[in-house]
Amino acid sequence: MITSVYDEITAAQQIPRVVRLGKDLYGCVFTLMKLVPARYILRKALRSGELGPRTAIVETTSGTFGLALAMQAALLDRRLILVSDPVADRRLVGRLTDLGAQVEICPRPDPVGGFQAARLRRVAEIRAGMTDTFCPEQYTNPDNPASYGVVAEHLDRVLGQIDCVVGPVGSGGSMCGTTSALRAMRPQITAVGVDTHSSVLFGQPDGQRLIRGLGNSLMPGNLDHRVFDEVHWCGATEVYAATRQLHRARALFQGPTSGAAYHVGKWWSARNPGRLTVVMLPDEGYRYQETVYDDRWLAGQGVDLSAAGSEPVEITDPTVPTGQWSRFLWARRSYADVMALTGVGS
Repeated sequence: MITSVYDEITAAQQIPRVVRLGKDLYGCVFTLMKLVPARYILRKALRSGELGPRTAIVETTSGTFGLALAMQAALLDRRLILVSDPVADRRLVGRLTDLGAQVEICPRPDPVGGFQAARLRRVAEIRAGMTDTFCPEQYTNPDNPASYGVVAEHLDRVLGQIDCVVGPVGSGGSMCGTTSALRAMRPQITAVGVDTHSSVLFGQPDGQRLIRGLGNSLMPGNLDHRVFDEVHWCGATEVYAATRQLHRARALFQGPTSGAAYHVGKWWSARNPGRLTVVMLPDEGYRYQETVYDDRWLAGQGVDLSAAGSEPVEITDPTVPTGQWSRFLWARRSYADVMALTGVGS
């Protein structure tokens, strides 16, 4: 018997599967998590008239948000211009163009803000030269976190009492949106954010990052630091080892941001027995078959999966990189409050 029929693939794929990963540990497994905000933002713009029949969608992307926009733009029959950078996966770019998107690569990073700043500047230039455009603005649009209410409702319906949500942080949308919606029902829920070294999101200086899709070179407006009870910074070794373990032990073929969340979530759950923990697993691993899932590539990057840490280093100053898996009790404070304690804000 048919139990559900969706009008399009983006509607079907935005709802995550909930998979048990251990005692009191569950994975919120997405095929492509960015479909949640992409579909919500574009559909809302369509209803409001911001996205007219001849409106071009213009956005900056390093990966999955661009794919989500391309899928939705194809279904809506809208022109899409995506601005990326040289590390964009060639197979992803091929898929984007096959969906009808125009992809422009920024050749050089800006001195401050790197490629993300360069991409944002180019988006502004493109829009200035066109008469009818719409930018989803994933980093600053409040509809990004607001869109995750549907995810929170699904988790609450399937699991009921949830004690902790663990997830990667990039734009801030998924973790801030899902956690805030869940806390409207259960304020005590713990939120654990997962970042990587050389990301500015929680106070570290910007630098080169091997892991894609995790961290940021600019502070996104959608990141509400007051959501987080604790923050973990993971290195490539821990992230890639956990990604591979998630596949081998649980047959979940996910990307490295999922591995990062799983690594921290598994540790947190073991440390807090009896508390139901949900780990956000954003996207599948097909883009990473020639990198994370390739032993020769890992060896070429100097990554030894057997060297992954089993315990985080407890730190008192989040602005000082350790190069190791680190943990800081953020305690739902604002960014300014935490930086003031470290002396950065003084």
